[in-house]
Amino acid sequence: MALPAPEQLHPNPLTQVTLADLRRRTSAKWRKYDPDVLPLWVAEMDVALAPPIREALEQAVAEGDLGYAAGDAYTEAFASFAESRWGWSIAPGQLTTVADVITGYTDILCTVTEPGDQIIVNSPVYPPFYSYLRAQGRVVTEAPLGEDLRLDLASLEESFAAATAGGSAAAYLLCNPHNPTGVTHTRAELTRVAALADQYGVAVVSDEIHAPLVYEGHAFVPYLSVPGGESGFALHAASKSWNLAGIPAAIVVGGTGVTAELARYARSAHHGPTHFGVLAQTVAYRDGEPWLDALLAGLDHNRRLLATLIDEHLAGAGYRLPEATYLTWIDCRELDIEGDPSAHFLEHARVAVNSGPTFGTGGAGHVRLNIATHPEIITEAVRRMGASTHQG
Repeated sequence: MALPAPEQLHPNPLTQVTLADLRRRTSAKWRKYDPDVLPLWVAEMDVALAPPIREALEQAVAEGDLGYAAGDAYTEAFASFAESRWGWSIAPGQLTTVADVITGYTDILCTVTEPGDQIIVNSPVYPPFYSYLRAQGRVVTEAPLGEDLRLDLASLEESFAAATAGGSAAAYLLCNPHNPTGVTHTRAELTRVAALADQYGVAVVSDEIHAPLVYEGHAFVPYLSVPGGESGFALHAASKSWNLAGIPAAIVVGGTGVTAELARYARSAHHGPTHFGVLAQTVAYRDGEPWLDALLAGLDHNRRLLATLIDEHLAGAGYRLPEATYLTWIDCRELDIEGDPSAHFLEHARVAVNSGPTFGTGGAGHVRLNIATHPEIITEAVRRMGASTHQG
């Protein structure tokens, strides 16, 4: 997808909010750590609301429209966005709403498996892929990414075969695009995944919450759009791309081969989305693309800036330009740091990043850094991180 030229874009959302403004925020990103810490950890963006979303929420508050979510406008807006953005046609019967993406994938996976069954994930991966499923009595099994941080299809096949040996049910929780590496899975890769899932009888659930956040030169491929994907499920939400985590809502999409199962799930589900989440995400999908494109241009600048800053201040650290998301994965194993690099950077640089080991096998010696902030904050953070490695 080609982005519009800069002169055609809205102002960069990442440069419209000052550090002083951000310090007044009361969300987790800005309140977990002391005020001298630069927080580049949790998946919150340092932006103001996109104007169409702000106006819709302000109108709802002014009118006292604070009840329960209703209607089909949300799923209709998403289907239209998916068609125009990705060329993905979705029928109304393939869509149902849910409280949030984590609730959606947990509920679907618990529908297709039983306690004690295995759920395969590709480590290093988003930590709630482990915690929520283990809390439901499932066994989380890792099929680690390859050295190139892409899907290791041979490892995945081995995991599928082992998990289903003896007739056991198993499922695969795919992260598409991948968090924390920022990799976009290709159509060929996903087609092979679908073939393996069919061969071994593994149910596939794809977390696609970062789908709108893909950079020029790369493409988001919906898992359900590839041959064989019709037997899978996918989760979507506008919360990451338009910074709406505080008012959650999400959509479960069923492949064309599981519409009956999706209908049964929809009738039994009791975790519905918030009214404000539905209002905000409907507007995001319907009217928020110009703002999203401006955001992507700003994020593209920041991912390249980070590469320059790492070369200048953290020589020896490994960093690949992410193909998607605003989350970046930095290999600190060659730096002169003892123990967990995230702990070192918090103590000695006053920069908060995510700890690599929390993402599972392959995370040791790594950190995840969020670039969805002002470029001056990224610059100061990496300068501090570099200085901290030379202390003493």
